[in-house]
Amino acid sequence: MFNLGEYQTLIVDHFADAGAFLRESAGEETVLLPGRQVPEGTDVGSLLTVFLYKDSEDRLIATTGTPLLVRGGIALLSVKQTSPIGAFLDWGLAKDLFLPFKETKGELKPGQKVLVTLYVDKSRRLAATMRVDRLLRADSPYREGDRVTGTVYAVKEEIGAFVAVDNSYFGLIPRQELYERLRPGDPVSARVMRVRRDGKLDLSPRKKAYAQLKPDAEVIWEHLTAAGGILGVGDKSDAALIKTELSLSKNAFKRAAGHLLKEGRIRIYDDHIEAADYQP
Repeated sequence: MFNLGEYQTLIVDHFADAGAFLRESAGEETVLLPGRQVPEGTDVGSLLTVFLYKDSEDRLIATTGTPLLVRGGIALLSVKQTSPIGAFLDWGLAKDLFLPFKETKGELKPGQKVLVTLYVDKSRRLAATMRVDRLLRADSPYREGDRVTGTVYAVKEEIGAFVAVDNSYFGLIPRQELYERLRPGDPVSARVMRVRRDGKLDLSPRKKAYAQLKPDAEVIWEHLTAAGGILGVGDKSDAALIKTELSLSKNAFKRAAGHLLKEGRIRIYDDHIEAADYQP
């Protein structure tokens, strides 16, 4: 039986103008390996390891090329083009991989990278899906405090950003830890806040408070400088305004602003801050 979307080692049954026809050792059905891909020195009876997919005319075909994704795997692929029915992804083969609209998460644009897996649809064609959850694991080697990297595969505003850590393990950046806009396909570097009882990871893109203090202070200073020395957020400003203006929580803002104040670089008021040398 030929396994669509997988590698198989097959026997060369015979040759024709189009190329070599391959079969399983105990089978009679054959699949074409185009002539330009037949390795030099191949004879009838030779064993070849090939990948099986369907060509532009929906015919089963073999290739000695190396796709970026196989069934059962997860890969980060580039969007080549989009259409009302879905997107087409570059997966390293001549025929682009179709990602149906119903299998997408969020709006996609050409050039964007998306994390997908491969499946066989009802028409027995290979297609991609961004629903990679079922392939992610909850047995990561990471512990609280570890730094990890991964890829965002879904975002739900009421919950947070779902991350495939190492493109293999379940991770979540909770809504309260999101201080920048993320979309599927974005790479992230984060700290493990906790390992849940089910093994899934809660993440934060921010360092611990003491380690984040100086970077946050520099964020405020850069915004303050860009604004000409006065910034419309202060000690009594609403948390939502601070998050919008600086991508910081109110607590992080107050810690960082206090640090700048202690260094004598700013003055703090209820509704704004000023550079220490600011002159109206």
